Order: sequence, then C-alpha cells, then structure tokens
Amino acid sequence: MRPRALVFDLYGEYFRYTGGAAKLGALTSLMGVFGVEAATVRVVMTRLRKEGWFDSEKSGREVTYLLNDKSWRLLDDGRTRIFGRHFDEWERGWIQALVDDSVLDRDQRKRIDKALTWWGFGNYGGPVWFSPHDREKQLREMLSGDDERCIQFLRSASAGLSSDRLIAERCWDLRELGADYQGFIEEYRPRLARFRRERDGANALIERMRLIQHYRRYPFRDPDLPEMLLPAGWRGRDAHAVFTECHDILRAPAEAFVASVAAEGSTDM
Repeated sequence: MRPRALVFDLYGEYFRYTGGAAKLGALTSLMGVFGVEAATVRVVMTRLRKEGWFDSEKSGREVTYLLNDKSWRLLDDGRTRIFGRHFDEWERGWIQALVDDSVLDRDQRKRIDKALTWWGFGNYGGPVWFSPHDREKQLREMLSGDDERCIQFLRSASAGLSSDRLIAERCWDLRELGADYQGFIEEYRPRLARFRRERDGANALIERMRLIQHYRRYPFRDPDLPEMLLPAGWRGRDAHAVFTECHDILRAPAEAFVASVAAEGSTDM
C-alpha cells in the first residue's frame, strides 16, 4: 500500500473520529505495521503539509499533524462516494456537464476529468458528461477559478427508457465493472468467517486497510444507476453488502489497536 494513501486512510477511518489530530510517533508506529519505514513517514507528512493537506503543531520534539479544511473536505467527499450509495433514488433525469475544450490546457483537462470521474460522471464522448445524480454543487466545490468556469451544467431527460439505457452503456463500462464486483465477492465473502474470529488488532487493521483500498476503486467507476438501467445479473449491491459487512466486523479490534498506539505512541512490533 502506498504510504500517502495509507496516511489518508488512517485519518479517514480513525483519527477523524478522535478530533483529527495524530502525533508523528503514533503515525510512524502504525505505518510501521505495514512495513513503511520511519524516514518515509517523515518525508510523506512533510510533503503533505507543504501541499496544504495538513496543519502541524510542535510540542518539544513531538510533531502533531492535524486535518484542516482541505483534508476534511477530501475525507468527507471520499466517504460519501464509497459509503453513500443511492441505488434507486432516481427520477428519470440526467445532469449533463459540458466542458469547454477550446480553452483548456492539458493540466486543466486532467483536473476536470478527474473531478468529473470522482463524482460519478461518465463521459458520453468529447466534452459531454452525464450523471444520474445532481452533484453539481460538490463538483464546483472540488474545482475552482478557471476550471469551474469551463463547465456548464444542464438538466435533461431522454425520450424514454431505451435512450436512458443507451446513455448508460455508452458512459460506463458496466459489464467490466460487474465482473470486477463478482471477483470482489468471490475473494472476500469466504473471508467473513475468519474476520469474525480475528482478535489481533494489528492484523485487523491490516485487513481493514487492504479491504478499503481494494474496494474503493469500484465506487468511483460506479454511477449508482437504478436497477432498470443495469445489466442482468448485476452484482454491485451484493459487493457493497460484502464490503460493509467485512468493514464492520473488523472495526472493533482495529480501532482498539489504533487507540492503544495513539495513546502510547509506539508498538512492540
């Protein structure tokens, strides 16, 4: 697991619920469980602070890294995309995002495409993107300045269900995503019994972080379409149920371990 992603996952799953602060010593010990060296942790946290993701405080020789508005928003948005599934909350309307390609440079295009994908928009072709859910506000908050001004939003409805299905098929590769969901189910459903027996906090933390990093690649490809627009045999809901069950089962031992490390600042591992 990449150290940078691991930092955000530790804050997103644990430290955000205890005030949003973590001492460097505790972070170093926790990331050491994943084989990340102390020097790497220091470099990663220094870079993240310089990039504006964290604030820091120093007391003696101990540095504490705190979530700020930017990182709180990132964690909130990420949690919404992973856990806040809509499924059949749809009123047969689409949100279209029209991107003005004529004024974009390469970096702007990359930022805008990333933001649109993050919030579940699918590319119909060229500058046209669709979403079944109204996430204009969230998208505008993610973008700013010139990037935001390069997108126009429209509310639209198609001629009927057959047209809606064509839009969905063109904007998202649902068959490939469905196959990936099936693979996730086959990998994690057999682990449920073992997870229920897990008492070792460090192992529970490792399994929970791996689970999150494995599963979160799917919601950002999944627009939460209503059942009427999904292929036959769709496994997205079953995969989400397996994910949430695994996530909940591992919660208690993993949280207890993180709390003990945060209190002591080190592990015996």
